[in-house]
Amino acid sequence: MNSQSQPERHLPGHIAAALARAGEATDSAGRPWAGRDLGGAGNPLHRFDADDGAADPGVEAAIAALATGGPEEAVVEALATARVFVPVVASLAEGGLGAHGFAEDKEADMALVTLSAPDGRKALPAFTSVARLEAWHAEARPVAVFAPRAALSAVSEGAELIVVDPGAEVTFVLRRPAVWALAQQKPWTPSYKDEALAGVVGAAIADIAPIRAARLEPGKGVPTRDRSGRILAGGGAGPELRIVLELEPGLPADAVRGIVTELNGRLAASERFAEAVDSIEISLRAAGI
Repeated sequence: MNSQSQPERHLPGHIAAALARAGEATDSAGRPWAGRDLGGAGNPLHRFDADDGAADPGVEAAIAALATGGPEEAVVEALATARVFVPVVASLAEGGLGAHGFAEDKEADMALVTLSAPDGRKALPAFTSVARLEAWHAEARPVAVFAPRAALSAVSEGAELIVVDPGAEVTFVLRRPAVWALAQQKPWTPSYKDEALAGVVGAAIADIAPIRAARLEPGKGVPTRDRSGRILAGGGAGPELRIVLELEPGLPADAVRGIVTELNGRLAASERFAEAVDSIEISLRAAGI
């Protein structure tokens, strides 16, 4: 993935809204600022004041467990209550002539940094620690947010993926269904473990006679590797779901292509399938072999 800044984009909505309220007499609920202690632990704008910038222990443990077969959904579960850092960079806005005809200085805006995935989709980088962000982009400013807020920002920016710790020893990719679940603060079940999704696939093949059976497996893009080359049990960019079809033996190639096309069309029309699955691969096998 290649990093690219998006100068036309601005800070995540909740940060921009907080900055926009600066200087007003009341907060967003209409409560006066006067007489209030803004440094207290209960102030949401200062909840990270004592943050040392280190990675969340729960997220670290869940990612480390991937090396011994730990489930990738445990990483997303740990992120649901974790603080992460999203990178923003300064971008110069165009200057111009002021009211008196003098040239005005250019202003600096803050813009989110995004990534471009190999398939062209936009991704939001998020870092578990300040040190990992600074090692990746020395000029980026770390903005501390809870991971669900980062997921909301990703959705608002049109990013379908979140890349956790790009360039670090372990990089973990949250695919679109996991990003959406995190943004909504809902549990995420990988599609290859989703029993309800198996029912959707079963219904889709029910009247396609040459298909004898189908099962769901993790796709080849679910595992990833750390920097040393060690295989990890999750965090890959996809494809995440493999659908294994058992077909009648001896079918001609044209018939097989027609079956696959028909099944793809049926699955694409399923809202439940579209929400739960980011990318698929189909594996064909002759029944009884």
